[in-house]
Amino acid sequence: MHEVTDREHLEDTGMTSEYPSRVEPSAYAAEVEEQAYEPQLAHLPEDMRARMLDAGIVVDESVGRSGTFIQLDHSAVHSSVNTESIEMLPIGQAFDKYNWLADLWWKAVPRETDQYTKSVEEARYNGYFIRALRGQKTLLPLQACLYMGTGGSAQRVHNILVAEEGSELHIITGCTCGTGVQEGLHLGVSEFYIRKGAKVTYTMIHNWEPGIAVRPRTGIILEEDSTLVSNYVIMKPVWDLQMNPAAYCEGRNAMVRFSSVMAAYEGSHLDAGSRVFLNAPGCRAEIISRTVARGGETIARGYIEGNAPDVKGHLECRGLILGDTGVIHAIPELRGTLAGIDLSHEAAVGKIAEEEVEYLMARGLTRSEATAVIVRGFLRVDVEGLPDVLSTELRKAIEASERDLT
Repeated sequence: MHEVTDREHLEDTGMTSEYPSRVEPSAYAAEVEEQAYEPQLAHLPEDMRARMLDAGIVVDESVGRSGTFIQLDHSAVHSSVNTESIEMLPIGQAFDKYNWLADLWWKAVPRETDQYTKSVEEARYNGYFIRALRGQKTLLPLQACLYMGTGGSAQRVHNILVAEEGSELHIITGCTCGTGVQEGLHLGVSEFYIRKGAKVTYTMIHNWEPGIAVRPRTGIILEEDSTLVSNYVIMKPVWDLQMNPAAYCEGRNAMVRFSSVMAAYEGSHLDAGSRVFLNAPGCRAEIISRTVARGGETIARGYIEGNAPDVKGHLECRGLILGDTGVIHAIPELRGTLAGIDLSHEAAVGKIAEEEVEYLMARGLTRSEATAVIVRGFLRVDVEGLPDVLSTELRKAIEASERDLT
């Protein structure tokens, strides 16, 4: 299996020089008050439950979920599963239980990647551990919420997910904060290990406040015949987001699909993308992004690298500027290192065509209604094979922001 070295990771991401340095972990409080564990989801504060709902996390026990994990600041305040096919624990408890977990720690994301990973390392054991058991297929999604409740603090999280051979797992991760949290920094390291023939569908919904900075760092290692379907949605204002997850296809016929839907409002800076390294024969990759700028600035990245014969990859990046301000910088990249690969990309950035608006207005819609219809169609990303419950959550997260956009 290909080992991801610190040097390779830094060169692949370009993080050493391109990204802004205005977000410094030392500017945020590292220590916060410990929070009490709550075994009953319904007993969580009402405002907290409402914020989580906007990030795709439901606390209604009657709604189908296979399990729930909630971290408030640095404290795991709830963890429960209702199926024997999944194991989910706070990461500290998982380390106490499994000696082999140390072998996966900082393997998919090198700890020396940047100042943010180094800051997470200092925090040690905060985050979740999820394991899909060998050969088990869980249809109902698991949900995990990372909630920032203390303003001016840095929430530092390190998650590990292991999908054992032949398993299938669907996850909704909602990241959010309290409405009174005006400033804060979310640092999230996530390492996924998808074993032979396993499939993971991972849907992340962000629901932050305008003063929050966000720094996820994610690495995924895929073995033979495994699949990752990753969906990312951020449709609410945030101050500064920077993310560029990397998937390493190390086994034959591994498949990856990244889809992202983003909105950048005035004052927001989004630097987001996905990378796939096709390192074994027969691997496949697709990266699709949809970006809307409403006064904010977005850098939409995509990178596919082919390092083995008979690999295929496609990258599609489209941006839509609404109103008179906003910046979208699309950076699609392909790199092939040998013959026998098939990589392609397409990118487009523009505004809504006036003739499209007039066409819909001629059929009885107001200008705002016509604009909303066009934006809705632009943001729609169909993900083949996505469970209905995840498709519903994606649609709800997007539609909830249509009024703000138009």
